[in-house]
Amino acid sequence: MTEAGTYPIYRGRFAPSPTGPLHFGSLVAALGSFLQARAQGGEWWLRIEDIDPPREAPGARDTIPRQLEAHGLHWDGPVRYQSERLEHYAAALERLIDAGRVYACDCSRKHIAAATGHRGGPLHYPGWCRERGLAPDSGRALRLDTRGLEIAFDDALQGRQIVRLEAAGGDFVLRRSDGLFSYQLAVALDDAEQGMTEVVRGSDLLESTPRQIAIQQLLDRPTPRYVHLPVAVDAHGRKFSKANRAPALDPRRAGENLWLALRFLGHPPPDDLRRAEPATILDWARENWSLKSVPKTAAMEVAPDADPARE
Repeated sequence: MTEAGTYPIYRGRFAPSPTGPLHFGSLVAALGSFLQARAQGGEWWLRIEDIDPPREAPGARDTIPRQLEAHGLHWDGPVRYQSERLEHYAAALERLIDAGRVYACDCSRKHIAAATGHRGGPLHYPGWCRERGLAPDSGRALRLDTRGLEIAFDDALQGRQIVRLEAAGGDFVLRRSDGLFSYQLAVALDDAEQGMTEVVRGSDLLESTPRQIAIQQLLDRPTPRYVHLPVAVDAHGRKFSKANRAPALDPRRAGENLWLALRFLGHPPPDDLRRAEPATILDWARENWSLKSVPKTAAMEVAPDADPARE
């Protein structure tokens, strides 16, 4: 298996789902990944993860690139879309099926939650359908058999991670019962096949990382390094997210948005740059960027003056 870091150039990415416009939390992830790439003279790609049409917000596929450009975050090459790679996901899934690592499951989330006494947090699936021999027909999900899979990796901010997948969530879905491919399968393949050397994203996705590494290992694909940045939360501990109706970034305040995001990431720019143009702030940020200055925590409260809902 090819080891991470063997590519001739650093390559990172920002990969939002088009479920709505970018917000302050999105900007933190985008800016962190952008600076980590640019500070090393590397590439930074934009990938739109549009494999879940029912959850897409109208116009978000076009709005997201415009928001990034307004903040001076320019990517390399064309925008990549997961919806254009469905045949690659199907081929990889067939390989895992042929290897005996995948089985069909007709258990609904509601049934699993009721039967396991689920009371919040990640849903654990104990593998009830492993030996049932169900045909992978329409209306049945396809799950990865996680027995015996233990994943260990070093995150540059969150430290050493050792995860037994069967205990940490159990067998997870690769193709949903509605026929759509899962986030875990698509991201694992794209990061490997598009040559990502390092993935910089929010710590809310840390639990997804061992699943994605497992898929890469089972398919003999390269695995990137990982950096999980602190997630922005409000005073009540709620993550800034589209699900929590975080306000969209205002492009008229692009420079100030960047200034606030840099401060959140442990890189407070000089006060006189708060009203500067994005290009000026990003020039300062590239010269001063260091992962050593980023807080080594999973989540941080956003300062009141960085509240995206401010007038």
